[in-house]
Amino acid sequence: MITDEKIARINELYRKSQAEGLTEEEKKEQDLLRKEFVASVRGNLRSQLNNIDVINEDGKIENLGEKYGAKKPNS
Repeated sequence: MITDEKIARINELYRKSQAEGLTEEEKKEQDLLRKEFVASVRGNLRSQLNNIDVINEDGKIENLGEKYGAKKPNS
């Protein structure tokens, strides 16, 4: 889970990279934080998309995540 502190650290590292550059350790930290952030955004978006329900013409409610997106175990 991405926290406000991690987002603040991402921004701090970005500003430092623009102003004076980063050490190798800071570059690795920045890369890890960015990957964690992107994974969090993707997970949140996938969760939202998997919870979309539509009403078909016949009145039946269909969950699009169950039909198209939700990953089924052992499939």
